[in-house]
Amino acid sequence: METTTQTQTPNSTNEPAWSALVGENNWAGLLDPLDVHLRTLILRCGDFCQGTYDAFNNDANSKYAGSSRYGHANFFDKVMLQDAANYEIASFLYATAQVSVPEAFLLHSMSRESWDRESNWIGYVAVTTDQYSKSIGRREIYVAWRGTTRNYEWVNVLGAELVSAEQLLRPENNNTVNKTGADAGGGGASSSSDEEEEDDKMPKVMRGWLSMYTSDDSKSAFTKLSARDQLVTKINELRDKYKGEKLSIALTGHSLGASLAVVSGFDLVENGVTDIPVAAFVFGCPQVGNKAFKTRISTHPNLRIMHIKNTIDMIPHYPGRLLGYRNIGTDVVIDTRKSPYLKDSKDPGDWHNLQAMLHVVAGWNGEEGEFELKVKRSVALVNKSCDFLKTECSVPALWWVEKNKGMVRDENGEWVLAPPADEDLPVPEY
Repeated sequence: METTTQTQTPNSTNEPAWSALVGENNWAGLLDPLDVHLRTLILRCGDFCQGTYDAFNNDANSKYAGSSRYGHANFFDKVMLQDAANYEIASFLYATAQVSVPEAFLLHSMSRESWDRESNWIGYVAVTTDQYSKSIGRREIYVAWRGTTRNYEWVNVLGAELVSAEQLLRPENNNTVNKTGADAGGGGASSSSDEEEEDDKMPKVMRGWLSMYTSDDSKSAFTKLSARDQLVTKINELRDKYKGEKLSIALTGHSLGASLAVVSGFDLVENGVTDIPVAAFVFGCPQVGNKAFKTRISTHPNLRIMHIKNTIDMIPHYPGRLLGYRNIGTDVVIDTRKSPYLKDSKDPGDWHNLQAMLHVVAGWNGEEGEFELKVKRSVALVNKSCDFLKTECSVPALWWVEKNKGMVRDENGEWVLAPPADEDLPVPEY
């Protein structure tokens, strides 16, 4: 079975307006069948997500565990992004948390010489280059959040408690949400039923997502500003730098990273980014918030969320409606069982695998249609971090690894972990 397929290149003469591709009218007319230009954009966002996995140093033996293996300058070349020359890193993002989070999400080095004991690299902000922006007539800003490659162990660790998103709300909205019966002229103490009603009106999100997004740590040179403040600072800088250009922001993430993409996208439009399109393209996203959070998102006409989910993946159903959570965004439901290249796997991790989802997006022709690759994409990418391809594809499992797992022979003939090149050393952004 061949693992590469020659397919049609999207024709720019038939391309929908960029505003339509980033969600104007909720992608009406572009989803069934899946428009080839939208399909290409979804895959690009997925590849930005994959870059966070491919670059993440998850070797706890390394003193740089929890950082990016690659620096700004050649990041996209080193993760082998298609059309890498069209994009450049504007900033890395780092996170910490004030609640317990899974080690696969915030990983700490076992070395006494660790680069940082409090923080992890959590993603990046990227922009289209000057040359590419000129050729397409717009400046695209992308925000990619890292998830976890260990798919399910975080479910029981992180917990599902909903907490108030009050700190993300504009002050005037905050005051409106928090009005009690007495504040509204009701006269007298509010009843428990009043409190429950007000509680239902308060947007809430899962504690773990909010903590990772908003926590800072004065002991860390990398998270003196929270991930939230790092992002907002950089977005404001870019909006000012490219003032007068046609701007858009696309946020993306897979699994836990998808949740951060939703939360941060909401935060941006809630607090001032109201004049340009903001879209979140998320993959295998757990449920993020309650009904009031979903309602508040719908009040922002420039924010659109697309959720690409595998119909047999369990993560998008977690934590669940009974715990107060609601689905958010426009669903694009695919089915990995449609692909003739994939095994009949019973492993939930395969069902949630990002590259498997991207493979199916590339060949998706609807629930009733047959799988047929519509854009050129190597099938071999599926096995980057899993063993989901059929044996006849002749692709090794889990093939994306550092050469010799980063070991080199030093001048004394000893095998040691190689230090990063100077350009790849982690450097505080703020």
